[in-house]
Amino acid sequence: MRSRKKQRYHTHAILINSHLCGIIGMQSSLKWLFLLFTPYSLALSTFLLFYHQTTYSRNFWIFCFSIFFLGYGVEVAGVHTGLVFGEYTYGSTLGFKLAEVPIVMGINWLNLIYSVGVIFNRLKTSIWIKSLVGATALMFLDFLIEPIAIHYDYWTWKTVSVPIQNYIAWFIISFTFLILFYSMKFKKENKLALLFFVVQVFFFAVLNFLQMELEWSN
Repeated sequence: MRSRKKQRYHTHAILINSHLCGIIGMQSSLKWLFLLFTPYSLALSTFLLFYHQTTYSRNFWIFCFSIFFLGYGVEVAGVHTGLVFGEYTYGSTLGFKLAEVPIVMGINWLNLIYSVGVIFNRLKTSIWIKSLVGATALMFLDFLIEPIAIHYDYWTWKTVSVPIQNYIAWFIISFTFLILFYSMKFKKENKLALLFFVVQVFFFAVLNFLQMELEWSN
């Protein structure tokens, strides 16, 4: 038991330190190298997050594969039609693409839906309210992600500013995926979920602040 607890502390430290290193590295002359490792950093975070899932039941894996493929499919539809989020294209930072969408986008949807789902599962209310609260939290995170994504070539919008359509779509899709999360029967406990989401908010909030500081100084 003590060994397992120690391992959990180690994973918490790895998650925090990897993101702190990312923040520092992306402000340095080696920014290109840190950006190159972006998909691998996401893969590491994914491993750490799901290491803390308490049980790996059949329904759990069905949920994981469902959100991965649905999330990836939504992105493919979005890129090729412009009808989901608006007109945008992915850059090279997020790594290998299939159908013009980085594979890690499916993983990213899974990570966010899962972590937020676990966090708000503690609320003593209906799955509809939990999903509304969770979708709102994810939409807030997207507000932080968008300026950084554009600056570091995660993706590029064809319009000057991020379309409102994007945030509406994020909310609706997140809400739908969270309904699926709460509807499926599997153990929804994870000791890293809250920290995982807080670290994402912190990471993008700090990068936004540093970017604004740089723009103001110029």
